[in-house]
Amino acid sequence: MGMLQLISNGGITMYVLILCSILSIAIIIERIIYYHRRSRVKREDFMIDIKNQLERDNPRHAITMCLGMCKQADTPFANIVAAGLDAYGRGEKEISSNMERSIAIETNMLNRFTTIVGTIGSTAVYIGLFGTVLGIIRAFHDISATGTGGISVVINGISEALVCTAAGLCVAVPAVIAYNYFIKRVDNFITDMDLCASELLDLLSGKQK
Repeated sequence: MGMLQLISNGGITMYVLILCSILSIAIIIERIIYYHRRSRVKREDFMIDIKNQLERDNPRHAITMCLGMCKQADTPFANIVAAGLDAYGRGEKEISSNMERSIAIETNMLNRFTTIVGTIGSTAVYIGLFGTVLGIIRAFHDISATGTGGISVVINGISEALVCTAAGLCVAVPAVIAYNYFIKRVDNFITDMDLCASELLDLLSGKQK
């Protein structure tokens, strides 16, 4: 049985699963590229450079230089550092608040589209099962309408209907794996952002004393 025949036997449910698969794959590729681009700089090395710059130069010039480093790094934690540096001189509470708002914005950007992949992963199996049930109902209806059949006809109808369940699994498994991977990556990004915020707050507090 060819691919087109399988899709035809699965009915409209197969087309829904194909659409879900295309959407899921597109988001997975986009998110992987996005995370790779936003993690080209290591947090430890970046914060060492920031610390060295703040310690060896006058505050205002050091802040300007560090902001340039943050823009060049273009990572979530670098944006948090930039938000803290922008609030330099306005008090520790405002620096902290500025970084917390930036963390919320960056987290939202990191989580973008991931819920769609998670939803596809959790529902694709049920969509496939729904298609299988419809296929079995159709097979028995055809047998009842023609008045002919037998175990071979029933088995053939059920085997065709089970294509939807198989397709649902093929869509769901990669989506679930990708979603769990995304959640782990986002958690790592958040940890880096929190650590950078804490380190920068300590550095700027010492500078302002």
